[in-house]
Amino acid sequence: MKNISLLLAILMPFTVLSQKLHADLFIGISGYQGDLQAKRFTLNQSKPVVGLGASYDLTNKLIARAGFFYGKIEGNDRKNKSNKGIELRNLNFRSTITEFNVGLEYNFFDLGYRDISPYVFGGAAVYHFNPYTKDAAGNKVFLNPLSTEGQGLPQYPDRNPYKLTQFAIPFGGGLKFALSENLQVGLEIGFRKLFTDYLDDVSMNYVDSATLYAERGAQAVDLAYRGDEVTGGQSYPADGVQRGSPKFKDWYYFSVVRVSYRLNNSKNDKNGLACPARFY
Repeated sequence: MKNISLLLAILMPFTVLSQKLHADLFIGISGYQGDLQAKRFTLNQSKPVVGLGASYDLTNKLIARAGFFYGKIEGNDRKNKSNKGIELRNLNFRSTITEFNVGLEYNFFDLGYRDISPYVFGGAAVYHFNPYTKDAAGNKVFLNPLSTEGQGLPQYPDRNPYKLTQFAIPFGGGLKFALSENLQVGLEIGFRKLFTDYLDDVSMNYVDSATLYAERGAQAVDLAYRGDEVTGGQSYPADGVQRGSPKFKDWYYFSVVRVSYRLNNSKNDKNGLACPARFY
């Protein structure tokens, strides 16, 4: 009997923890805002994103959360309808985004007693990106090694290569629906505040084509400016001509459906966190 009591005493903290722990699934679309997509939020050029996470009830309204996301983003001058004439620059990129994030979430209402609640969240994230395009022959080419704006070239000492793994600040909000004592479904949009303007490999000015050719080869020159591939496009611009705008950093964002399932539930939980009264 003493052994059973000891075992229950050991397992009790883990049981309480599991009653407050949720597994989260995210499915939706991703978007990007930058030099090849000027709108802060748009469904144009959106791509799929999925995520897995876990959340833990600190109180009935305050939640700790962590998650991993995998998605894709893209931008294309030919599809950028908000900036007339930009299609003649003819740049485009795609990138896979992998992200790990942690943060806090606040529900405005207690879902133990309400069917629906808006919520907000914020935190910190580490993400990895690697912009690429396809050349005129259809071959996939990663842009970072090409130094398309002179990053890392001795002739442009003020332009450092951009890192492909960086920090971000995720924040956003959504609306949750409690379908049962264990199951919640929500609609969420989360923005990522970035500290780089090179998510799309575009930020500043064109560099001298002869210098770029000597340092990185013909492919770098071909992909730094692609206006000569479209009707009405011009030849490679002169050194210093504006290519992008460093005034604002880039962003990416996820619009997702979130499914949250409580991993364990006990009707005897006295804290009210695992047994919403409205379900009894």
